Amino acid sequence: MTLKFYAPEWGNSLPFDTFCRNVRASGYDGVEMALPLQAPACREMLATLRDHGLELIGQYYQSLERDPAEHARSYEKYLRHLAAARPIFINCQTGKDFFTTANNTQLFELAARISTETGVPILHETHRGKALFAAHVCQQYLTALPELRLTLDISHWCNVHESLLEDQPEAVRLALSRTGHLHSRVGHPEGPQVSDPRAPEWAPALAAHLAWWDQVVARHRAAGTPLTITTEFGPAPYLPLLPYTQQPVASQWDINVFMLNLLKARYG
Repeated sequence: MTLKFYAPEWGNSLPFDTFCRNVRASGYDGVEMALPLQAPACREMLATLRDHGLELIGQYYQSLERDPAEHARSYEKYLRHLAAARPIFINCQTGKDFFTTANNTQLFELAARISTETGVPILHETHRGKALFAAHVCQQYLTALPELRLTLDISHWCNVHESLLEDQPEAVRLALSRTGHLHSRVGHPEGPQVSDPRAPEWAPALAAHLAWWDQVVARHRAAGTPLTITTEFGPAPYLPLLPYTQQPVASQWDINVFMLNLLKARYG
């Protein structure tokens, strides 16, 4: 099994060249990020990634339109733009939690057509507010769409279901079996991101997530298929801030590098 790790560009405030230098020096294989629609800025970012020997996972999150038809047009525009950059795959926050099943299914089918036409794989993220916002809802889509492949960010489901998903083993098991990419953020019953996974008070939440990720790694190892992981702890407001001073309680970068090293040591 080939296992590669990616840094999130989300939350970066450094010049992009400096960020990429830090990503490479920390031992990542690439970056997961959206790309600007403006051609000059997009070309410059892609050139910087190449200069630092970093791979690209394209990221789509701009699912803002409330009207399904308008939403689908925007979705296709962004996906084709990302596919033109030839990322190793695209990770999509597809659809809306308030869209009908038919609306979201049309988006999944549109993504599948774009993937077939461009040759770029497209995975769909388990994310609050999107089509796959809840474990039982995702289970329904996975059952109806056997080719659907996931980016598993199971931290969102912990928050949505206000639990560590002990009562949804079938839905979780199916999701793990269809996962091609992991976001290694640790959530908890009251939020999608613990304040610091190094802190002892979050040991049970970290252990639960590691147990899920272990199963995904074991499946890919047994099948001999590649697996990718983005250490996607995010900035504020995912990262808590102290009141009044608005100082972060921990460093987003340090947490993500901790997760990188923890998982590299765990999975070899």
